[in-house]
Amino acid sequence: MHHADGEVLGEFLVSARSLAEYRAMFQLSDDDLSGRRILDCPGGAASFTAEASTLGATVTAVDPIYARSTTALAEDAVTENDRAVAWAAANAHRYRWDWYGSPGGHAAIRRGAARRFAADLRAEPHRYIAASLPELPFPDKSFDLTLSSHLLFSYADRLDAEFHLAALHELSRVTDGEARLYPLLDYTGGALDELIGYLRTELRDKGVHTAVRKVRYEFHHGADTMLVLQPTS
Repeated sequence: MHHADGEVLGEFLVSARSLAEYRAMFQLSDDDLSGRRILDCPGGAASFTAEASTLGATVTAVDPIYARSTTALAEDAVTENDRAVAWAAANAHRYRWDWYGSPGGHAAIRRGAARRFAADLRAEPHRYIAASLPELPFPDKSFDLTLSSHLLFSYADRLDAEFHLAALHELSRVTDGEARLYPLLDYTGGALDELIGYLRTELRDKGVHTAVRKVRYEFHHGADTMLVLQPTS
């Protein structure tokens, strides 16, 4: 896909997001977290698993990057997160900084999350499963809540509609409650109304009901909604 400004992200970014960011992106309440089985897919270098676990959730993070050795990944998490932070700062015009206060505030949150991720990865490696969509190594209805950010839709320039459909169907399969996906724009901030419409129609035909819900977080301009796959009986 050609971008008019010529800025194309060469590879998938590994970002270190915090529980506070997850709460905002996915409209998470305390009830969403307490005592729930939660899947974070892809987990990246987020500290969500570590932080939500202290609140009583049983969290499983899934990402192909977890196939790396723990030591290498713990070190890479900080380096790769710095690359993601630098991308955001270099493309500051694409973003709204009010939630973070400033690019510096954004960087500080992400650096803290990367360090917490690295510590949890070393202490609780069983929480981090190396796997990737669209096929996950879990039985049906393994999780009460599934969260998925910044893979689907974000990389629509390299993941086609059929990948999206298969991935969403798989997230629905392993989830007993809701699966929530954010954001519904690509990484340049481009709208994806046609893709989302197609996917919602196809999922409905397969018995998966969906909704688009507002969230209280908008980093990319216009990224203030999430897609919710709703539980089927």
